[in-house]
Amino acid sequence: MSTDLLILHKHLVEIPSLTGLEYKMGIWLKYYLEGLNFTVETQKVGENRFNIFAYLGDKRDANILVTSHIDTVPPHIPYRTEGDVIYGRGTNDAKGSVACQIIAVNELIQEKRLKSGDISLLFVVGEEEGGDGMLKTEELNLSPKHVIFGEPTELKLARGHKARTLPCGKAAHSGYPSLGINANEKLIDILYHLQKLELPFSDELGPTTINIGRISAGVASNVISAHGSAVCLVRVSTSREIIISKIKEIITSVEGASLQIETSYDPVHLTCDVEGFETFVASYGTDVPNARFKGIPFRYLYGPGSIHTAHGEKEHVTRSDLEQAVIGYKKLISHSLSTEL
Repeated sequence: MSTDLLILHKHLVEIPSLTGLEYKMGIWLKYYLEGLNFTVETQKVGENRFNIFAYLGDKRDANILVTSHIDTVPPHIPYRTEGDVIYGRGTNDAKGSVACQIIAVNELIQEKRLKSGDISLLFVVGEEEGGDGMLKTEELNLSPKHVIFGEPTELKLARGHKARTLPCGKAAHSGYPSLGINANEKLIDILYHLQKLELPFSDELGPTTINIGRISAGVASNVISAHGSAVCLVRVSTSREIIISKIKEIITSVEGASLQIETSYDPVHLTCDVEGFETFVASYGTDVPNARFKGIPFRYLYGPGSIHTAHGEKEHVTRSDLEQAVIGYKKLISHSLSTEL
């Protein structure tokens, strides 16, 4: 087991970096990468928020880009261990990937298998809430031939992941609660029909799913509600336009209701034809569709840990998975080096 890997992973997890509050994490990681003799640039995303872009020597537009995110969902959960298991916020999503990527790249450099122009590292903020960090990287004007994304995939290569659509529905009764028209009842009716929708299925990506994530309605039990709203997350396995059209039909059938689509992108197809890896289809979203580099023929999604614990109070990863992920990232980088375009 690599001591450097465990020490780096521990440092990353111990520094809180909730989305929007990534500054301390970014500063620490910048100095760490400079200590490994990388050239490091910071790209401002917002107040006290920045992406980290690192490369060898002076060749910033490298053939291979290795990337993940440094922000986490709340709340911060302290680092602790139980045997082979490491608990804490970000242990797998995605500081496990960040640590393994850095160690993998550094080992290949020490083995003289990477040189300036071969590889760069990109660690972004904001992935957990809309991806503003990755969207900002378009301004870096990079054109990598291979991009290796780090997310918890249980050490499997993703073949693809579903689209993401975030519809926000609002119900109102035109300002006449005195008439006994309750906005909450309208909202409940909308949500009922959303759950009854016949959703499309893809042989490759599986079923389309809707999650009613947040509801805001009413002020008191004895007051007729004037307004109600709900935010849903739709994981789309086929065309997002079909789903949006179906949702609009439901919303527009209810007087006083309105629909706003906050974010949306189509299903993502990834490179997975690499020897020695199991593959799977990810049912969750990532920063992959937010990465708008100049022409990306090969995109890989891989990392330690499981998405099933990623945002929970018992988020964890195993030491053995971290070690295996370093090996996996080295394989993906070596594969990318040997692949002709």
